[in-house]
Amino acid sequence: MNNELLNELTFFVLALFVGFEVISKVPTILHTPLMSGTNAIHGIILVGAILIAAGAHTPVETALGVVAVTLATTNVVGGFVVKMNTLISLAYLVAAVLFILGLKQLSSPKGARNGNFTAAAGMVIALVATIPLLHFTRTGVTIIAIGVGIGTVVGVFGARMVRMTAIPQMVALFNGVGGGAAALVAVAELLRFGNHPAFSEAFPSVFSIIIGSISFAGSMVAFSKLQELVTGTPITYPGQQVVNGLLAAAIVGFAIAVLAVASIPFSFISLMVLALILGVAFVLPIGGADMPVVISLLNACTGLAVAASGFTLNNFALIVAGTLVGASGSLLTKLMSDAMGRSLANVLFGAFGQVQRAASAAAGGQARSVRSASAEDLGTLLAYSQRVIIVPGYGLAVAQAQHAARELADVLEKRGVDVEYAIHPVAGRMPGHMNVLLAEANVPYEQLKEMDQVNDDFKNADVALIVGANDVVNPAARSTPGSPIYGMPILNADQAKNVIFMKRSMRP
Repeated sequence: MNNELLNELTFFVLALFVGFEVISKVPTILHTPLMSGTNAIHGIILVGAILIAAGAHTPVETALGVVAVTLATTNVVGGFVVKMNTLISLAYLVAAVLFILGLKQLSSPKGARNGNFTAAAGMVIALVATIPLLHFTRTGVTIIAIGVGIGTVVGVFGARMVRMTAIPQMVALFNGVGGGAAALVAVAELLRFGNHPAFSEAFPSVFSIIIGSISFAGSMVAFSKLQELVTGTPITYPGQQVVNGLLAAAIVGFAIAVLAVASIPFSFISLMVLALILGVAFVLPIGGADMPVVISLLNACTGLAVAASGFTLNNFALIVAGTLVGASGSLLTKLMSDAMGRSLANVLFGAFGQVQRAASAAAGGQARSVRSASAEDLGTLLAYSQRVIIVPGYGLAVAQAQHAARELADVLEKRGVDVEYAIHPVAGRMPGHMNVLLAEANVPYEQLKEMDQVNDDFKNADVALIVGANDVVNPAARSTPGSPIYGMPILNADQAKNVIFMKRSMRP
C-alpha cells in the first residue's frame, strides 16, 4: 500500500468518525436543515467534475464533463504548483474543517442558519483551491462555463421557486444530481486511465459508479413519487425481490470482471446502466410513508460515491466531504428506521416497502366513542381546554394547513390555553418535514416537542388534535401483531381526554 493511499484512508476513517460524532448530536427537529446542508456539502463533487472537464480530449470525455459539471453545480447552488501544492492541501483542509463546523452548528436551532453559511464558505474555498490544478484548454473552459451556467440557473430557479410543501422532492432531486455527478466523474476518469488501470484507481471508481448511479436513479424515482408524477403507492410485481437480487448479483459480477480485465473502456458505462436500473427497481416498491428512510439512505449513498471519487482523484476535500455526508445519511437512516420500529437490516434487506395485510382487530385497551363533530362543537371544546397538543402529519403538508394551525394556536393562547406540537420523527415525507413546515409558519421552536419529550404529556392534555396524521398515533402499533405498523413507536395521543382527527379524505 503506497503512502498516498494510506493518507487517503486515514482521512476517510477520521472523517467517518467525526461525521458520526457530530451528526449524533443533531436533534430530530433539525434533520431537514441537516439534509439540506449535507446535500450542499456533497456538491464538492463539482471539484472532481471541473478537473475532468478541464482535461477533456475526446467527445465522450467532453460530454461526460458537461453533464457532470452541470449536475454538480446544480447541487452546489440552492488554488499555485509545487510550493502551491502545500497551500492547496491546506485550503482543502480548511474546507474540510468548515464542513465539520457547519454540521456541528446544526446541532442547535440558533446555529443552524450559520451552519449552512459555514459549510458554504468551505465549498467556496475548495472550489477556488481547485483552479491552480487545472490545465485549461478552450474546450475545457467551454465545458465548465456551460455546465456551471446551466447548473446555476437550474439550482437558483429550483430553490427559489419551490414551495415549503415541496421541500422533500427538492431534497431528493438535489441529492440525486450529486450522485449522478459522482458517477460521471468516475466514468470519465476511468476512460482517461485507458485499458488496465491500477486496482487502486479502478476500485474506487467502480464503487462510485455503482453507488452514485443507484443514488441518482433512486432519487429520481423518489422525486417522481413525491411530486406525484407517478403513483406514490408501492409498485410491485411477482418475483420483484428475485429480480432485484439478480440485478445486484449481475452488478457485483460485472464489477469483478471489469476490475480483473478492464479491457473495454465502455464496460464502465454498461456497469453504470445496470446500477441505474437497480436504483429504479429498488425504490419503485417503496411507498410514500417510507420516504424519510429512503431519502436518508440515498443521501448516504451519494456521500459515499463522492468519497470514492476523492480516492480516484487523490482529492482530500472530496474524501472528507463525502465521508461526512455518508456518515450523516447512515446515522439518519438508522434513526429513521428505529422511529419506524424496524431494524436497519430489515430496512435494507427485508420487508422494505412491502405491504402486509392485517386482519381487522381492535387496537386494545378500553373502547373510545367515535363521532363526527361540527366546527362549532370543536371550537367550544378547544376554547374551554387548558392544554391542547397538536399532532401534525403529511396531510397538514398536502393541505398547506401549517398557517391555519398556527392561527388556531394563537387564538387558543390568547384564551390562556397551553398549546404544544408533538412531532413524530417520521411524520411527513423526509426527516424533519413537519419542523420545516411549522417553522415556515413562524411557530416558536419552544413549542415543538419531540416524541420522547411529549409522550408523557398526553395524559394531562384535554385535547389531542391530529392534523393529517394517522399511523404515528395508531394504537395498533402497540397491540396488533398483524398490523403493518406493529412495533413502531407512536405518539400517545390516545391517552388524551379527547382526541380529534382531521382527515383530508373526510373533508373536515
